[in-house]
Amino acid sequence: MNEKKPSLKDRPFRLGTTSFIYPDHIIPNVRKIGPFFDEMELLVFESSPKGVLPSRDDIRVLEQLSGELDLSYNIHLPTDISLTDISESQQARAADTLLEVIELFVPLTPTTYTLHLPMDRGMSTPRDLALWKERAHRGLELLVPQLLNPGKISLETLWYSPSYLQPLVTEFDLSLCIDAGHHFKYGHDLRTTFELFKGKIPVVHLHGVDFSGPAPRDHTRLDRLPNELFAEIAQLLSAFEGVVSLEVFNLENLNRSLAKLATVFNHMVSSLP
Repeated sequence: MNEKKPSLKDRPFRLGTTSFIYPDHIIPNVRKIGPFFDEMELLVFESSPKGVLPSRDDIRVLEQLSGELDLSYNIHLPTDISLTDISESQQARAADTLLEVIELFVPLTPTTYTLHLPMDRGMSTPRDLALWKERAHRGLELLVPQLLNPGKISLETLWYSPSYLQPLVTEFDLSLCIDAGHHFKYGHDLRTTFELFKGKIPVVHLHGVDFSGPAPRDHTRLDRLPNELFAEIAQLLSAFEGVVSLEVFNLENLNRSLAKLATVFNHMVSSLP
């Protein structure tokens, strides 16, 4: 007796991936990958030297490609600066730099700007957490009042409890970027985060986590994810209407991730040439 093939679901979400699948700059990646996706996550991990940022001419090319390819963008803001720095002067520098980067990308009308609020992994006491919360609040006070639309800023879930971000999202009228891989790697409950931030989640970062070694390794292909975890995220995404960005950084991991998603959802490109 033949085993019945599971029925596929129509995907309600828009599909994206990063601008570093090929070891090249942003524009060549958008040209090669953009035709297969609804949105591209433009990676701007570094804020200095200034040459690493796209030029104004690059922005004009990206704007043109957006129209030609029917493609939208989201921006991953720099991670080499921190609004939660222990130095107030460094917090101020971070806010100024983030504003410059945000302004640079305005012509692309990004769906969201993803922002890290780093926390030192050595922080372990209630006093440490209270100080971090104070710094996070102060850093956002430097940034948010200068924004036309604070809701475009999506705080990304990192290693610490996503619940720490909830008061900040509420007070500053921000959004949340759920990094599903981080949830699995660090043992947070994904369903709880979806419920806690319902209506405030424009983008989900999706990637595999390999638990086979001495320490979990993330940002790998989706077929490395244990079956029960993949089933959980697939079920949650079946009702998600935002952007799902496959946050991987090479073609093999992307193609293997696309093939895995194609086992669950209709209207998926299964691989890139």
